[in-house]
Amino acid sequence: MKPLSRRHRSAGVTVVSLALALSSLPAVMGAPVAFGASEVRTVPGMPPVTDPSNLYSETAAGKLSPAVSDALARVYVPNLHSNDVSVIDPATFKVVDRFKVGINPQHIVPSWDLKTLWVTNNASGRPDGTLTPIDPRSGRPGPAVVVDDPYNMYFTPDGKSAIVVVERFRRLDFRDPHTMTLQRSLLAPGCGGINHADFSIDGRYAIFTCEFGGGLVKIDMVRFKVMAYLKLAKGPKPQDIRVSPDGSIFYVADLAAGGVFLVDGDRFEAVGFIATGVGTHGLYPSRDGRKLYVANRGSEKAMGARKGAGSVSVIDFATRKVEATWAIPGGGSPDMGNVSADGKILWLSGRFDNVVYAFDTTSGAVKKTIAVGASPHGLTVWPQPGRYSLGHTGNMR
Repeated sequence: MKPLSRRHRSAGVTVVSLALALSSLPAVMGAPVAFGASEVRTVPGMPPVTDPSNLYSETAAGKLSPAVSDALARVYVPNLHSNDVSVIDPATFKVVDRFKVGINPQHIVPSWDLKTLWVTNNASGRPDGTLTPIDPRSGRPGPAVVVDDPYNMYFTPDGKSAIVVVERFRRLDFRDPHTMTLQRSLLAPGCGGINHADFSIDGRYAIFTCEFGGGLVKIDMVRFKVMAYLKLAKGPKPQDIRVSPDGSIFYVADLAAGGVFLVDGDRFEAVGFIATGVGTHGLYPSRDGRKLYVANRGSEKAMGARKGAGSVSVIDFATRKVEATWAIPGGGSPDMGNVSADGKILWLSGRFDNVVYAFDTTSGAVKKTIAVGASPHGLTVWPQPGRYSLGHTGNMR
């Protein structure tokens, strides 16, 4: 597959020069950030893209926002089947707290303003889903907020809305990011199992994965409507999704296909596939924006066996090739998580083994395995570098 050239996007067009961009883009767009002959015009209210060649430039090691200056260094682990959160001190690799939350906690989501961590307790088919706020300064939970089926949560690029992913009902609920008061709902009837997402470099659209529909849905984030659906090949079961540093390609982890689909977001078409391992699930960029860590949880099933064929694949963004595969001695089930603030540790939940793995990102070795609750899922590491969070377990920009 021939690599695509790097392009900078706004309103679905390729920005060739500053003059062309200014003449062709709508007046409602936000202010551009120019870099020689290239620029990215973001949606109004979205922070500027400081480096169009690397939209992760502000999430590099050491670039911590003042908003997280008083946050405790912790790893928060939602335990799906024990309905609680384990709290790990990353300095000692020990569980230092554990508290009850709602039913079936799925992910722990940093808020857009970095001041709250939200536990999404979707209750898996029951009518009593909740969001539990955690104060990152104390590491303790606050009163839960009742919302419908919060499997996952994201934030609009301008920070004005939280997007609660109502997986069971194929719906996105846009809510006040602080009070969680409902603002509007958007149905995606063709997206069975809507769950994970990432956003275009300019914030104009988002792509959500449809786990049970075997494809993707593209959402217009300005007009709040479904733009298109895309069916993937290879009998898919898409999971996590992350955009490449230059915004040109979306990487889509697929549990059933055992690898990562490459999707051109603007054209909304699949342009390649990278085989990684069994049960491909979570995707996490390295702190320098050069690598993508891919968690292969070792089983295509929702509840796999312990000590499975789990691994982590390391994809080079520049070559789009797997440059290393990290095995877990004795087997395991690495699922979801994120990278430490300094980029030295990749923290992943062991979904079927009731543990958390701390991978050394230099050697690929499992530095520590930590016992937690039952069926740990979307853990987050906090604090993380970045100016704002787009949600999930820390899609930082």
